[in-house]
This record gives sequence, C-alpha cells and structure tokens, in this order.
Amino acid sequence: MTLRDLQSYLIPILVLVSAVPLAMLAGATFAAGSVLLAIILFFHTRSLARDTQKIKGKTRWIDEQLCRAEQFSTVDELSAGIAHEINNPLGIIAQEIEWIQHVLKSDSLKDLKDLDDCKDSLREIAQQVDRCKEIVHKLLSLARETEPVIQCIDINNLIETMTDLVEREVSEKNIRIVRNLQPDLPGVYSDSPLLRQVILNLLVNASHAIGKDGIISITTVAEDGEVDIVVKDTGCGIPNENLDRIFTPFFSTKPQGKGTGLGLAICRGIIERLDGHISVTSDVGTSTAFTIHIPIQRRTQGEN
Repeated sequence: MTLRDLQSYLIPILVLVSAVPLAMLAGATFAAGSVLLAIILFFHTRSLARDTQKIKGKTRWIDEQLCRAEQFSTVDELSAGIAHEINNPLGIIAQEIEWIQHVLKSDSLKDLKDLDDCKDSLREIAQQVDRCKEIVHKLLSLARETEPVIQCIDINNLIETMTDLVEREVSEKNIRIVRNLQPDLPGVYSDSPLLRQVILNLLVNASHAIGKDGIISITTVAEDGEVDIVVKDTGCGIPNENLDRIFTPFFSTKPQGKGTGLGLAICRGIIERLDGHISVTSDVGTSTAFTIHIPIQRRTQGEN
C-alpha cells in the first residue's frame, strides 16, 4: 500500500480514534455511532481506492495505445516517403542491369576475359534489387490504409486453402501441418484477402522457426463473440525480452539478410483494421503460438 493509499484512509481512521474520548465525554451510544460511521467510511473508501486503481490501469492502457498509435503513424508516414524515394532509382538500376546483360550477350564480347564472372555479378545485383523492391512493397503495405471489403467468410475453408498451399512446400522439410478446426464455426464478417495474407505470413514464419522436422498446428474456436485462430509451431521459440518487440517494424529475429522485420507489423496492422487483435506466447526451444482474435460481427462506424 502506497502513502497516497494510506492518506485516503485518514478520515475513517481519525473518526475511529476519536470515538474513544467521545465515549468518555458523550456516552457509549454516540461513540458507537462514531465507530459505525468510521466502519462505513472505511469500506466506502476501500471501494473507491479499488475503483481508482482500475481507472489508473485503464488510463495506462489507453496511454500505451495512444503512444503506439502515434508511433505507428510516424512510421507509416516515414515508410511511405522512403518507399517512394527508393522506388524510382531501383527501377532505373533494374533497367540498366537488363541493358548490360543484353550487351554482354553480343558476339563482340564473347571472348572477353572474366565474362562469366561479370554475368554472375550482374545476376547477384539483380537479385538484391528484387529484394529491395520486396522491402519497398512491404513498406507501402505497412503505410497504406486500404479500406477492408467486408463479407461473410468461412474461416475454416479459408484456412484449408492456405494450409494446402503451404503444405506442399513444408512437406519437403518433414514439417507436418495439423488442423484442429471447430466444425460448427460461425461465419465471420471480415476481409478475406487480408486474412489470407496474415495466415499465410504466420504459417511461413512458423515453418522458418522450425527449419525441419516439426509440427505446425492451426486451431479455430469460437467464443465470447469472436473467432480465435491459433497458429502454433514446434520451433525455436522467442525470448521473453523480444515478445514485446516482434510486432515493431524492422525488428527481426532472423539472421541478417533473411528477413525485413515488416511481416508481423503488417499482420498486426491488418488485424487491427479488421477490429481484431493478435497476441503471442512462446517457450524458448519448445514452441510459439500466435493467436488472431477476430470479432464475428464488426463494430459499426462510430461505435466504441
């Protein structure tokens, strides 16, 4: 209990202490009334203190959300600006690479020393340009606030489609996908392409976390007016100190050059645009589970 909490109980304590001399001066009946008043004030004050703590907790949560919204707003603006600035020179570089590759195919240069090395270098440059284009595309996706197209979606059917797509790739690494889909799952009013993008990203991330020889489970369950989609892997896990950072743009636990650090940030942005939220739990060396919480009925515009 803090000093401020003790101060809130000061009045009932003073009333209770004053009841003793009052009993001697004004009689037991008056003192009993004072004690009763002190008890009532005590419990009322305790109730007020609890309510105050709840309000403080909600206020801190709102402040955190506002700070995060402000942070993401700044990141969105910065991302859009950087993406547009980088896009043009990347296009020019790509065109010049194509031209040089075309020139190197001419008969006049077929006897040029180190010609093959030059071609290999150009291929590497072209691959890095493509990687930069991919990053720019993700930056624009992070910054772009497209309006969702809402329709009734069969979540289980959507998941079956995406898992079938990923299953072909991960089976070569001896990774098995297990489906635990609630059979009577209600339809969800949301945006199908956006949800597909998120689920695909989580499935791919899960396969990367496992590497080879493991299991990805995907579960659906409806409760409390929402549908939860849980993507769990038997991979390397995420350290506790990184759990609060993995949705931050450009933060990545993958090796240098293997990830942009934008995928999960985009996923969270999409789910929040769909009035849902995404959470994560992890045990290092054992598993990681991402849970998408999607409301069955979206809030109407202007509803809190």
